[in-house]
Amino acid sequence: MHSPGFVADTDEEAREAYWQPYREIRDRIGALRGWPPIRREEYEAEIEHGSLYIGSPETVARKIAAAVGTLGVGRFDLIYTAGTQSTSARLRAVELYGTKVMPMVRGMLAG
Repeated sequence: MHSPGFVADTDEEAREAYWQPYREIRDRIGALRGWPPIRREEYEAEIEHGSLYIGSPETVARKIAAAVGTLGVGRFDLIYTAGTQSTSARLRAVELYGTKVMPMVRGMLAG
């Protein structure tokens, strides 16, 4: 399973870092497909109830563990690039995913 997402130290930091680059790409693709521009409310709803895995390590780990447990998949890939986040923010996302998120997911699924 793979889904787009972004990990930062806090939920708010992750949501803000991902929003503008995501919006630019989504609206560019959407214009080609006849979709209206995305609204912030749609973005937030996709984080809460959809396929965007965006937030703090704890938030993202809980959502991944729930999806993996429900679907029974053996692998989850986070697609953490969507546009123009800074290199430092991307590196931090990868670091948090490897050192915090995945160990938490393993623990949640094991127990």
